[in-house]
Amino acid sequence: MTMSFRSPWSTSRIDQFATSNADLLILIGRILLAWVFVGSVYGALSNFSGSVGYFRSLNLPVPQLFTTTTVILEILISVGLILGIGTRYCAILIFLFVLSATAIAHRYWEYPAGPQQIGQYNNFLKNISISGGALLILVTGGGRFSLDRRLAG
Repeated sequence: MTMSFRSPWSTSRIDQFATSNADLLILIGRILLAWVFVGSVYGALSNFSGSVGYFRSLNLPVPQLFTTTTVILEILISVGLILGIGTRYCAILIFLFVLSATAIAHRYWEYPAGPQQIGQYNNFLKNISISGGALLILVTGGGRFSLDRRLAG
């Protein structure tokens, strides 16, 4: 007698919910992923000199240019994700931007043990997680509730 195994996951209620609400969940995911960039833009613009000072503390050349470029990229990413326009390009931009920012600004291993190292480590982990979210958006695209879909017809 042969025993067959049937996975409970393929027909689970979670699977059914995710499948039947995929486009709405993709929209919510895009907005939540954009939220961190919206907050970052707000912080940088509300304290531009502080942001420039942070880039200066990293010994980056022309910290004003780095700050301005970062703000522009984060605005493009935020608008693109929220509206779902150029969604896959935004995902690639997020992936490259966040990994670059992590390599430049969140080298936790260079800090002595203590609160600063913990803060940098948490930012490192957050950025790695954001990169994972970007890859998921790259795979799923903008979904039905996106300008990408509307423009494609």
